[in-house]
Amino acid sequence: MNLTSRLAAFSRQHSTLPILMIPLVLVGLGLSMFGSSLLVNVYTYFCVSLIMVLGLQMFMGNAGILNWVHIGFVGIGAYASGILSTAPLVKGMGVPNMYPALVELSMPVIPAILLGGVIAALVAAVIGYPLMRLSDFVGVITLFATLIVIHVVMTQWDNVTNGPRTFFGVQEFTTLTVALIAALIVMVVAYWFRESALGLRLRASRDDRYAAMAVGIDVVRVRYYGFVSSALIAGMAGGLWGHFITSFSPKAFYISEMFILLSMIVIGGSGSISGAVTGTALVTVAREAFRQLEGTINNAHVLSFEVYGLTEAVMAIAMVTILIWRPGGVVGGQELRWPLLKRAKRSETKEVEDGV
Repeated sequence: MNLTSRLAAFSRQHSTLPILMIPLVLVGLGLSMFGSSLLVNVYTYFCVSLIMVLGLQMFMGNAGILNWVHIGFVGIGAYASGILSTAPLVKGMGVPNMYPALVELSMPVIPAILLGGVIAALVAAVIGYPLMRLSDFVGVITLFATLIVIHVVMTQWDNVTNGPRTFFGVQEFTTLTVALIAALIVMVVAYWFRESALGLRLRASRDDRYAAMAVGIDVVRVRYYGFVSSALIAGMAGGLWGHFITSFSPKAFYISEMFILLSMIVIGGSGSISGAVTGTALVTVAREAFRQLEGTINNAHVLSFEVYGLTEAVMAIAMVTILIWRPGGVVGGQELRWPLLKRAKRSETKEVEDGV
């Protein structure tokens, strides 16, 4: 095989990132120049949500374990970066009972966001190893219970989080440009992780745990590394989200928000980066459309009662439908690669041959 053929084969094999990144950049540039403030905010929220979903895909998609505690790590990153970057005077007013040592802490936003991710990863490192020894429904229930514990700590630790009340005064930092650049970087990291030896071992443990152990893969250890890596991305995503919203409470990091993240990754397909991006885009557009529809119905008084929860109901129905008719998600477990049409034709031909 000559050099040209090798380059062509390499470009086809690793064409996923350009296919996914170029449309994101073009849409971001278009909205920054011509979009309204509402559309810019929606796209910024989409980019931050994409980082959360990519972090979730790194562990859940490769290990095959439903990671309920992921949104808890997002909350840890949000609070940590908010505390580290907020001015002492503002913290003193917003959280009167905060520990004096935390009140005096102050650093620039970017280091605070990075350190928030590290703190979330450290928490995951402390609690993760025994959790990764569990599998199937026992592991899922335990991770769900861990999320409850983290939520209780957030709502009761008045000296750090202001308890169940709103934590406010966080500096606004996450613009469309910042969120888009961060999403592109995390997309590269998530794709590299999926194609790395650790990602391959994780998927091997997902497909057949006992076969993976038989060939020498330490299933608990590779799950642990994936869990901590996912928490690192989640913590940084929480920091970006916190510096976009600027005020939040513990309920923003609980079951309802985790359900949205799960709907994104399930609808798109948890087995690939392409599925995570597609699912995040579809759910974000659908959420905003149904929110507008819900507001229009309520403002026009079309019905004799107020309509609430339409978005959540539609997302739940979409998840059930996808899980029944296409368990692998809209994209499935495969990455989008160039050329798309030729790949589709090969898949159709293979299906016909298998049917025959």
